[in-house]
Amino acid sequence: MSAVANIHPDAKVGKGTVVEPFATIYGDVVIGENCWIGPGAVIMDGARIGNNCRIFPGAVISAIPQDLKYKGEYTTVEIGDNCQIRECVTINKGTTDRDKTVVGNNCLLMAYVHLAHDCLVGNNVIIANSVNVAGHVTIEDHVIVEGSAAIQQFLTLGAHCFIGGGSLVRKNVPPYVKAAREPLSYIGVNSIGLKRRGFEDKEILEIEDIYRLIYVHNNNISKALKIAELEIPASQHKEIILSFINNSEKGIIRGIS
Repeated sequence: MSAVANIHPDAKVGKGTVVEPFATIYGDVVIGENCWIGPGAVIMDGARIGNNCRIFPGAVISAIPQDLKYKGEYTTVEIGDNCQIRECVTINKGTTDRDKTVVGNNCLLMAYVHLAHDCLVGNNVIIANSVNVAGHVTIEDHVIVEGSAAIQQFLTLGAHCFIGGGSLVRKNVPPYVKAAREPLSYIGVNSIGLKRRGFEDKEILEIEDIYRLIYVHNNNISKALKIAELEIPASQHKEIILSFINNSEKGIIRGIS
């Protein structure tokens, strides 16, 4: 650890972690082993960072929420293992809604990402440059969000979905799909991403059959779900998709016009 970094004596910094010059680490901070904290990074009270993480210059972790309802209650930011937080990323701590903001394991947040209070990010998520994520958003495992997208508060991005660059996300995005255009629309199943993650062809075909009922056959959502329930064989993926849509109080993205 560098002698010119500003590290509070109460901070807990794990074995093998390097803190570069001009980084600032507050007292109520726990950082795991073999991390790298770059020059000028600021790790504030309430940060909990796992092992083998890299925090790049200018990043600010666990600043208070940009929420006028926040009254100083104790909340945290929790970052898992093997994450890369690139230049000038900001991750705000939680409020009383969820008490924490979470980034899972093996995530990459590229430069200038803003992750607001009470967001829950799963494992193996990639969020590209200059994406703005509002408060209370849930991003499930293996999601990819391309650059300059903006995600409205209280939404959920389903597992394995892909969001095109520059998208304005105003509705929930179901699992396994690709979404792009304006307004944000379903443009197909994320079959390439699923194959890369070991999904078999028959699994992908089953997922495509479900979304064909919802988005291609021009059924309304409730009718499509009833048909899927009756005609699509039972499986884990069917249960995930139907459960996600049934529980989407804010609705899901539209099909292609």
